[in-house]
Amino acid sequence: MRKRIWGWWAFDCASQPYNTLLLTFIFAPYVTEILADGSAAQTAWGYGVGGAGLLIALCAPILGAIADHSGRRMPFIWVFSAMYVIGSAGLWLAAPDSFNIVLVLCLFAIGLIGMEFATIFTNALLPSLGPAIQLGRISGSGWAVGYLGGLVSLLLMLAFFAENAETGLTLIGIDPLFGLDPSAREGTRAVGPLTAIWFIIFIIPFFLWVKEPRKPDAMPISRAIKTALPNLSVSLKALPKNRSLFAYLGSSMFYRDALNGMYTFGGIYAAGVLGWSVVDVGTFAILAVLTGAVFAWLGGKADDRFGPKPMITFNVLLLTCVAIGIVFTSRESVFGIAVAEGSNIPDLTFYVLGALIGAGGGMLQSSSRHMLVRQADPAKMTESFGLYALAGKATSFVAPLLIGVTTQITGSQQLGVSPLIALFLIGLVLLVFVHPDPQGTQKGQADHAV
Repeated sequence: MRKRIWGWWAFDCASQPYNTLLLTFIFAPYVTEILADGSAAQTAWGYGVGGAGLLIALCAPILGAIADHSGRRMPFIWVFSAMYVIGSAGLWLAAPDSFNIVLVLCLFAIGLIGMEFATIFTNALLPSLGPAIQLGRISGSGWAVGYLGGLVSLLLMLAFFAENAETGLTLIGIDPLFGLDPSAREGTRAVGPLTAIWFIIFIIPFFLWVKEPRKPDAMPISRAIKTALPNLSVSLKALPKNRSLFAYLGSSMFYRDALNGMYTFGGIYAAGVLGWSVVDVGTFAILAVLTGAVFAWLGGKADDRFGPKPMITFNVLLLTCVAIGIVFTSRESVFGIAVAEGSNIPDLTFYVLGALIGAGGGMLQSSSRHMLVRQADPAKMTESFGLYALAGKATSFVAPLLIGVTTQITGSQQLGVSPLIALFLIGLVLLVFVHPDPQGTQKGQADHAV
């Protein structure tokens, strides 16, 4: 069983660099540099990521229902892992002298869709990894392992590949490895292939050690496809009767969208508002990812003790305050107080905010997937995680699009991220209606194998 848990954690380690390196800290700021317009980059990125999120929202519950009825998750994980690798590796084509924003966003979307769908199926295995009273710790440790994977891959990228646009040198003052040409930004563009290679290596323990439990009433995939949509329709119609699950899906829909908005636009914001380079953003990312790893692990222990709902409430409040802080941080002022030209106070402030995003985000995501396990019907766990993905993606285009539209209307990156505050607050209000343990998992009920 212990080896199976480590194999499950390996997926978090393998997949995290897509979020760390591509979505937030290396590739997104690089796109901002190439477009040479922070507002334009933030707008384009918002529309591209939002479109991918909409496709994920539409397909996730259906695929989850098919997996539950067929009893097969591994074939889906293989397919979407391939999409992860193809999409990320293809970002090498984002050369500055032939940059095609449409092609880049399409490749990025392919990898993002692969990562998100593969995560749905691996998350659905969580209840089968241990007793209910240990799931918070298992989930939190998984997020911590994922953050550590993101941190190590980020350090490798910054130290040996990602070049400063002005000097052509990496963070440790050397040329990019393997003779990569800094003038063509080959060091930074290597983030795509590096992310793909990292995934291929670290996903191996998952496929070796995580064996899928056999489901006695499993049906062939062809039959599962025919029955999935009607059964999903029944589940959706019955969902409002399950007040706690319904409220939780609504709550998580908003606060996770806001958190993803922070991750997606954090690097772009720092590059556009504070004028940070890719290497500067990467240094900031090290702090954020490190705090994410530490607090995801600590949060998992706290989750086992206090339960996921108090942890979610605390971290949503924390991240709301952080979002307000981001809006009021610029090169000219911090929290409404003017700073001298050339002052490093805005930079230090953003470092602190980044550390809080990492800490709060790690704990929030870990407790959120544990809360879904408590809310869901054990017999429909993958379908429930599909609905969870739907909840996360049904409005996943809202934060990017709101940021894109608000930025375009106001012409200000600072005001552009203000919709995140409202999204966090809506999620907090809906959380009031969520029962902390409707399935009674903490009363010693038997766990169901998934």
